[in-house]
Amino acid sequence: MTRPAVRPAVPGPSQPSASTARRLPFLAGLRSDVPASLVVFLVALPLSLGIAAASGAPVMAGLIAAAVGGIVAGSLGGSPLQVSGPAAGLTVVVAGLVQEFGWAVTCAITAAAGLVQLLLGISRAGRAALAVSPVVVRAMLAGIGITIVLQQVQVLLGGKPAGSAVENLVRLPAALAGVELHSALLGLAVIGLLLVWKYLPAAVRKVPGPLAAVAAGTAISVTMAPGIERITLDGSILASVALPDLPAGNWGAAGLAVISVALIASIESLLSAVAVDKMHTGARTDLNRELMGQGSANIVSGLLGGLPVTGVIVRSATNVEAGARTRKSAVLHGLWILLFSVLFAGLIQLIPLAVLAGLLIVIGVRLIKIAEIRTAARTGDLVVYALTLLSVVFLNLLEGVFIGLAVACAFVLWRVLRVSTHAHPAPPEQGGWRVTIAGSCSFFALPRLNRVLHTVPEGAETLVELNADYVDHAFREAVLAWQKQHTAAGGAVLLEEHGNTAFRDAAESTPRRQETREFPLPPRASWLTGYFPAERVQRPEDSRVDDGAGQPLVPSILQGIDRYHRRHADKVLPHVKDMADGQNPDTLFIACVDSRVNPNLITSSGPGDLLTLRNIGNVLCQEGQDPSTESALSFAVNALAVESIVICGHSNCGAMKAVIDDAAGTAPALGHSFDTWLGHSRPSYGELLDGHPVAMAAAAAGYNQVDQLGMVNVAVQLDKLRQHPIVGPALAEGRVQATGLFFDIATARVIRLNADAIDTFGAMAAAPIGSVSQSTR
Repeated sequence: MTRPAVRPAVPGPSQPSASTARRLPFLAGLRSDVPASLVVFLVALPLSLGIAAASGAPVMAGLIAAAVGGIVAGSLGGSPLQVSGPAAGLTVVVAGLVQEFGWAVTCAITAAAGLVQLLLGISRAGRAALAVSPVVVRAMLAGIGITIVLQQVQVLLGGKPAGSAVENLVRLPAALAGVELHSALLGLAVIGLLLVWKYLPAAVRKVPGPLAAVAAGTAISVTMAPGIERITLDGSILASVALPDLPAGNWGAAGLAVISVALIASIESLLSAVAVDKMHTGARTDLNRELMGQGSANIVSGLLGGLPVTGVIVRSATNVEAGARTRKSAVLHGLWILLFSVLFAGLIQLIPLAVLAGLLIVIGVRLIKIAEIRTAARTGDLVVYALTLLSVVFLNLLEGVFIGLAVACAFVLWRVLRVSTHAHPAPPEQGGWRVTIAGSCSFFALPRLNRVLHTVPEGAETLVELNADYVDHAFREAVLAWQKQHTAAGGAVLLEEHGNTAFRDAAESTPRRQETREFPLPPRASWLTGYFPAERVQRPEDSRVDDGAGQPLVPSILQGIDRYHRRHADKVLPHVKDMADGQNPDTLFIACVDSRVNPNLITSSGPGDLLTLRNIGNVLCQEGQDPSTESALSFAVNALAVESIVICGHSNCGAMKAVIDDAAGTAPALGHSFDTWLGHSRPSYGELLDGHPVAMAAAAAGYNQVDQLGMVNVAVQLDKLRQHPIVGPALAEGRVQATGLFFDIATARVIRLNADAIDTFGAMAAAPIGSVSQSTR
């Protein structure tokens, strides 16, 4: 039988075979990388020209940046499939720098920003650069998109763009009144072609849409509008290479510009790299190396007279979708751009500015994603998104980003530090008042805490439910001060804690956020999470309240039921409502009645998972000796068709102690029934004395005699199970599996028992048996 081939939907970076790597290492992967590099080249060429035009930079600066980004960042970066070059995200920043400092100084700023990126990568700050709210980055890109659209609409209408979005908006009516018809029609034709391109046949769409739109618009302009304004070049790409200049003054603004370009380029590149990682199944990005690669590319681009370089998601996604396998695709795309710029620079001068304006308007609009606005609204970040976007458009990009980050931080602080505090009367049948406090309880919460606590009537019996992951000393003092005042007025206060941090800890140690304590339960059993041990009733001396006679306000069981109804019933309901008409457990769990053994806890199971049979000593009886046990076995195997039966013993078992004491003649007198029941465990004691293999293994691991007998007892009961007329046939046929377990209470570990040995499994393998044996047994 042949094994079907499994091929990922999108290939990831691959390693060449050993033989190929030894013979021709550069050729490995070229069969996929060369076609992909040509596709990316065709996409990058018009985009690079358009971004350079929109930035107010020499057109060749866009091609220099594209070539450097492909070759340098592609070779040195940490993302194997990311493609770098000039990006729309820095268009507004570069345009402002060119206007303020001139082009030569802007190149120096680009090189200096690259040096900052290189230092960030060397200092391993790559992941720290991702500590920027994604909603701020998305709003920044949307703001850049709006700015580009407002700017390029002026070009499309035949005018000149202004320096700011506000000016472009103010000039729009005048530009519409004096529209240059040929320019507008040409730009609209490009926009229309780009919009319908995705609906054309697949064979046509093999040509990248931007390239087709620019080529078609240029061809139309040559025949129908020869006098329209076009791109002008001052020589070839080699002639455009020029060293940067230092600013004549205003060094503070230049330094701020360096930091701005470095941070924006880094964030955009790293976010793009992370997005590219999600598109393939190969090696993940080394973010620090990617920063060093991007920094190196910006140093080279700035020194050669190119635009700032970043990782570009449009080109990178095209690279992955075109089947690239290694970083050679990005490098080759840079070489193709360089070759085209040297040999065919004359063709670039045929492209009308209106054609690039139409292309840039589409690019700008695509930076504004409706899905991201909906996400921001759904996740409560719409205010952050809107303020960031408006600030980027109407102030400038750097101020917009800082404002967005400040607002995002303010929202995080408000959400994290805000404590939900409410007071309300308890149900009439219970009486009194109830105060619920949830969140990170710090001094920030004191104003509301004080206001809410003073709404509780004097003399009322009050239950304070505290669900906190952080409690500082100031908060604790405020609660205790109110409690003292309330009890002095004749009231009563009971503090009940459900959170991760203990109220008393705030008085004894430095406050810190505690890790969540919960059961190791699967999602369907998560209803139990937080009940134990995270949920507890604290009655320290300074908060314990009684009825005056030394009795708790509510008996513990009734209090637990009340807490269940208040905190868990609504969470349990979704998990049990489908089982209201019947059960379908997969396991019969036979355990001791000992209160320390919780089958659902140690098996990470929930309601409906286990059919539980409990008795003293977790024993099975011979046929006809105990109808209760036999009916449970029959119901489990014949009616419910369980898949497994588990017999679970535990350490320090009272039944095992009684068997040993009975043999020594020192057993306590617990009555005839108890003595008769111990008879089901006495054969296990005989096996222990005869040197049962499980006893030998337990002794070697350091377990005492009581626990050795507990383990042997499980093995003996498993043997009874195999011989039982109800269960034996099902075991023999493979319809049911039998397993022996032993719960070591002292270490909270579960041990699996085989016929002649003891074993650990799963995460428990981390705790060696030798360490278990150190407890006093």
